[in-house]
Order: sequence, then structure tokens, then C-alpha cells
Amino acid sequence: MISGLKNFWQTTSGIWILYAATMGALMLDQASKLIILKLLKLPELGQIEVFPPLLNFRMAWNYGINFGLFSQDSPLTRWILIAVAMAIIGFVFVWIKREQPKNIVMLAAGLLIGGALGNVVDRLLYGAVVDFLNISCCGIFNPYAFNIADVEIFIGAVGVALLSEDKNVA
Repeated sequence: MISGLKNFWQTTSGIWILYAATMGALMLDQASKLIILKLLKLPELGQIEVFPPLLNFRMAWNYGINFGLFSQDSPLTRWILIAVAMAIIGFVFVWIKREQPKNIVMLAAGLLIGGALGNVVDRLLYGAVVDFLNISCCGIFNPYAFNIADVEIFIGAVGVALLSEDKNVA
């Protein structure tokens, strides 16, 4: 009886952690993009030096995936990338239901899902992902931009891979 209650509490609290992390990640990502697009008007300015040369806001409409791969501006590519993101999110949900991981892994999974949903929302609203963060260092110019959702996806994926008890995840 007690172990059943403990398992129920672990599962229930884990689901709430997953949903809270997902919604928090999604809202943080979308709020940052609204600030960049509407308040700072980065599309019109192109670039804002924040802490040069380390951090700049540089506007980039990403029609593909990381580093501009598959970046042709076509409706087919857009919908394929949305479908791939949703399939990955579905896979994570199935994995969570099957494995019932510990709460820290649920937090990581929520970051991954929220970040992925943030980029899906961009593709639905704008036809492309809003990228704006540019980091360069040590005299090396970085031409690429990314966004908060990309950071959330990265941290979430690493967290799921490293913190999960199932070593077949990675």
C-alpha cells in the first residue's frame, strides 16, 4: 500500500513537473521572441550589440534546422519540420509513460518539449523560426544565431540522456 502510494505520488508529481517545465519553457521562449520582434524591432534593425563582441542580437529567420541545414523556404519543408518536431515530442511522451523517470528527468523532458513547441509555434506563425542570439568569442566570428528554445532543447536532451536510469536513451 505504501509503495503504491509512493509510486502514485512520484508519477503524479512528475507529470506536474513535466507540464510546468513545458509551459515555462514555451512561455519564456515565446516572450523572448515577442520582445525581440515587437519591442526591440530587431527585424528592422538587423542587429543590436548587447555585450560586444560576446553577445549580440542578430536577426535570422531560420527556415531549416541547425546551422541552416534544409533551409529552403518551401511550405513542404516547413510542414515536414513541424511533423518531425511533433513526432519527437510524441516519442518523448511515449518514453515517459513507459519508463516513468525520476522528477529531474521529467524537468529535462519538459525543457526539451517546451523548446520544441516554441519552434513549432514560430513555424506556424511566421513560416520560420525566430533566431536572434549570437555569441562570438576570442576573435572568432560566429555567423550563426539561435534562440531560447534551442538552449532549452539542448539542456533538456542532455539532461534526459545523462540523468535517465535507462542507458539506452542516449
